[in-house]
Amino acid sequence: MSEKMTEKTYRIEGLSCTNCAGKFEKNVKQLPGVTSATVNFGASKISVEGQTTIEELEEAKESFIKRNIALIISLGFILVAVISQLSLGEDHLLTKALYILAIIIGGFDLFKEGFSDLIKLDFSMESLMTIAIIGAAFIGEWAEGSIVVILFAISEALERFSMDKARQSIRSLMDIAPKEALIRRNNVEQLVSVDKIDIDDIMIIKPGQKIAMDGLVINGHSSVNQAAITGESVPVEKQLDDEVFAGTLNEEGVLEVKVTKKVTDTTIAKIIHLVEEAQGERAPAQAFVDKFAKYYTPFIIIMALLIVVVPPLFFGGDWNKWLYQGLSILVVGCPCSLVISTPVSIVSAIGNAAKNGVLVKGGVYLEEIGHLRAIAFDKTGTLTKGKPVVTDFIATSSETDINYLSIISSLESLSQHPLASAILNEADKTNVDYKSIQIEDFQSITGKGLTGIHQNIRYYIGSPKLFSASVIEETAVKVQYRQFQEQGKTAMYFGTDEQILGVIAVADEVRDSSAAVISELHKLSIEHTIMLTGDNTKTAESIGKQLGVTEIKGDLMPQEKLDSIKALRTTYNKVAMVGDGINDAPALAASTVGIAMGGAGTDTALETADVALMGDDLQKLPFIVRLSRQTLKVIKQNITFSLGIKLLALLLVIPGWLTLWIAIVADMGATLLVTLNGLRLMKVK
Repeated sequence: MSEKMTEKTYRIEGLSCTNCAGKFEKNVKQLPGVTSATVNFGASKISVEGQTTIEELEEAKESFIKRNIALIISLGFILVAVISQLSLGEDHLLTKALYILAIIIGGFDLFKEGFSDLIKLDFSMESLMTIAIIGAAFIGEWAEGSIVVILFAISEALERFSMDKARQSIRSLMDIAPKEALIRRNNVEQLVSVDKIDIDDIMIIKPGQKIAMDGLVINGHSSVNQAAITGESVPVEKQLDDEVFAGTLNEEGVLEVKVTKKVTDTTIAKIIHLVEEAQGERAPAQAFVDKFAKYYTPFIIIMALLIVVVPPLFFGGDWNKWLYQGLSILVVGCPCSLVISTPVSIVSAIGNAAKNGVLVKGGVYLEEIGHLRAIAFDKTGTLTKGKPVVTDFIATSSETDINYLSIISSLESLSQHPLASAILNEADKTNVDYKSIQIEDFQSITGKGLTGIHQNIRYYIGSPKLFSASVIEETAVKVQYRQFQEQGKTAMYFGTDEQILGVIAVADEVRDSSAAVISELHKLSIEHTIMLTGDNTKTAESIGKQLGVTEIKGDLMPQEKLDSIKALRTTYNKVAMVGDGINDAPALAASTVGIAMGGAGTDTALETADVALMGDDLQKLPFIVRLSRQTLKVIKQNITFSLGIKLLALLLVIPGWLTLWIAIVADMGATLLVTLNGLRLMKVK
């Protein structure tokens, strides 16, 4: 039965190289009812627009046996030919016939593609190998010609292995979330497939079980291991109204969770989708290699032709010898290792980042991070926890702090000010009873504070503007008020019409990891770290000094943050901005790389940023800088080694030492080594 006329995306297994992907895409486009098809080689997926079925797609994709049957038969002929050569001799008719059959059968598809490319003057790997194999046969090197056929196939298998290995990290993410969940409907608990679970369904998660869907806790208390999403294995406490994510592990208690997203919209599903898109995009280094290969391959063909023609024509060389040398150049010049050097590195690195709780949305951003010279940070919610807490409370009379705090909390419970929650949390934490305190004539005075009457006494809490100058004298509490301000805290007086009764200080707590992260970034040679915040300059300077950032800017409006990023780019060129992905959207967009924190908890962060730190802290920032730099290093190593080993082999032409065997080993060795080197990026910590 055909699908509706729409775009659908399918996962593919067994794509060995970009050429194979191109052939498959071409076959799918020729299917009846298909209007468009695009293969994402990096993610191993195909997007098809039109009417088609999975069965038709399977037919378009050759099976393993069908794809390799000719190669298997060819290998059989070569083995028999070797036996014949050892017993009857290399020049025996049977030996030659067996090698010829091996070349024709094993190289048929290769020759078809190679000749097609040559006719179009498209100098591909297939065209190089076609010329080399036919040339080897022409000069009677049947054994070596047949071996080139086999080893070219092995080289493609190496590409397939390396890309499959690099994709494994994202496949492991796909297997994290359970395929079914225990759902309670009409007071009956039953196992339901995730694609049949609806929003607002109630999901029951027992200790030791993985959570199948995103949702909110409506009953129960537990600790949940969120390593699959954030990369951090330290369990997080979950209780009423806390958010939980698909793929995370419930470790202790039973949780009842109300499902908030369909299976296709869960955080883990979005991560997988974005990572697959990122793996399919071409990084700048890959674009350079592809462009370079367009000129490199024709150059190799011209060079091989000159090697064949010049020595015999101008220096009396032997035609057979120099034809053999020219063919060897074609083999050693095959750009297999060069073409695979970048994609295997990028896919490995992006997959590793995703497993460690960092979502990189493309190879271009992965490379840019490696070039960063300056990083700007928002303060609230990035370097700090974004949740104000009471840090100090000093009373000036004999009345107990608790009695004063009960009156203060009662006043604040009637307020909508952001700092009120900090004071009420402190009251709850210290078991202060403020709900029984009766407040009359409550007033919120804009820009000053709060006032209300309790037991016929009017109390005030807020800025000095609430109190007369005579009440605020040069007392110890006034000195303390100034000290709190100098420490970057928000200080408030508490008192009556006649006297100051105390001073309370509230501050946004600095994250435990922030100072260590800033220090590590400096060790990684990030020249400049700057804190950009809308908070007052004194608060900003106090926190900035604690953290060790190199520059601090406070009292900034969003436009001023944007201007600061533009100025930094003028000075340092490559600049990252780290924020929450919501309030900092303009600055994130203006930076070289926009990095959002807490991506697991907000869709906006996943959508707006170039890089998302899935955990709600900065600890993964130095990791992604190290990974990016290591990726750049590996790509340079791969390109240098790939070209270097080919240059070394080409130098053997001068004394006439280059053989097809050396050429084959050089090409195969280069492909194998750059593949293994790229896969090392999966292990970077």
